[in-house]
Amino acid sequence: MPITLQDFPADFVFGAATAAYQIEGTAAGGAGPSHWDTFAATPGNVIRAEDGAVACDHYHRWPEDLDLVQAAGLKAYRFSTSWPRVMPDGVTVNPEGLDFYDRLVDGMLARGLAPYQTLYHWDLPSALADKGGWANRDTALRFADYAAVITDRIGDRVASIATINEPWCVAWLSHFLGIHAPGLRDIRAAARAMHHILLAHGLAVQRLREMDTRAPLGIVLNFEHATPATDSAADRAAAARQDAIYNRWFIEGITRQSYPDLALAGLAPYLPDGWQSDMAIIGQPLDWLGVNYYTRTLHRHASDHAWPATATVTGPLEKTDMGWEIYPEGLTYFLTRLHRDYVGNLPMYVTENGMAAADQMIAGAVDDPARTDFLFAHLAATRDAMAEGANVKGFFYWSLLDNYEWAAGYEKRFGLVHVDYPSQKRTPKASYHALAAMLAPETAK
Repeated sequence: MPITLQDFPADFVFGAATAAYQIEGTAAGGAGPSHWDTFAATPGNVIRAEDGAVACDHYHRWPEDLDLVQAAGLKAYRFSTSWPRVMPDGVTVNPEGLDFYDRLVDGMLARGLAPYQTLYHWDLPSALADKGGWANRDTALRFADYAAVITDRIGDRVASIATINEPWCVAWLSHFLGIHAPGLRDIRAAARAMHHILLAHGLAVQRLREMDTRAPLGIVLNFEHATPATDSAADRAAAARQDAIYNRWFIEGITRQSYPDLALAGLAPYLPDGWQSDMAIIGQPLDWLGVNYYTRTLHRHASDHAWPATATVTGPLEKTDMGWEIYPEGLTYFLTRLHRDYVGNLPMYVTENGMAAADQMIAGAVDDPARTDFLFAHLAATRDAMAEGANVKGFFYWSLLDNYEWAAGYEKRFGLVHVDYPSQKRTPKASYHALAAMLAPETAK
């Protein structure tokens, strides 16, 4: 059944998402260095050693980019503010950075777009990385200071504020698997980052509520369906450990003020002393929850590995250009699971969902039917979750633009809009036009 605008309530929010480091261009506007700059400068970490110095030059081209959001019929834009742009050394305010976000938010409002802000989307100031980054408790305290500074400037105009984007990526992917900055493979650093990133969230929520911030406050968690590779007891246990680390740790820390035993079995010896006393701060009530979902993974027990003794297995489903299986049912699963087990009727937003494809510009156009199919299948999955009672209030496609895709550099394209990086020319893809057609007022009649 084709998805239509009438499948959603009149107040359902459709938007597109981006992140500061991936699009802005750090060379402009007095931004300081981040740990992504040094990670990218280290051989072997990022394809072609590419970094975000120019990215999509959104710092200068933001009016054109916001025009694209508006022209698609989207009503909201999810963006992140850059800590190194606002505070180049992590503590000292850069007036140019504050002025940029003033202009950006005012530009959204002038176009009728609701600004959905994320405080942290992975660009940690290098000066704080020098002191241990997220393995150091002090970083959480400095994050609350940054949250207060940027909110004092633009918090009166944003529609919502998310503290952290994807803490699993900030902590586990980056400190245990070593795939993202700072590129560590250290269980002690990972355990501390897993805790401190949630402490940063809780401290920021406390600080912003003390400021009587008008915008509703939330966090954006990513979820990945952990499927046993076989029905053996060992593989089912491996998938359960993955689910505990990836999917349960952060939501249970916030909603239950505890961590799952299956994850503590490996991480407890490495957590900071007295971590239990932080759980009340971590468990600050949310106004909303952001849900990022892309794929599922198959897990088997790996007896030759140290804890958590799991390994991934290539699945049989169609895959994106990232090699990720396309599994829309997983989005329905998580939205309904979160509603049932963790947040009840708390408003939820699908804050990221999208796919990379090997897009080709042919005769000035990009035909990307696989992305269109992916988008509409996941909109249908969202609709199905709402029919089962999940209180989902909006859907943000990742991403508006092709952009810097972290360790994949500029190799992978997720955008609704094609970016030719040498010229910075923007070209809306067929998926952009398909979404705009669905959102057009005449379609809703």
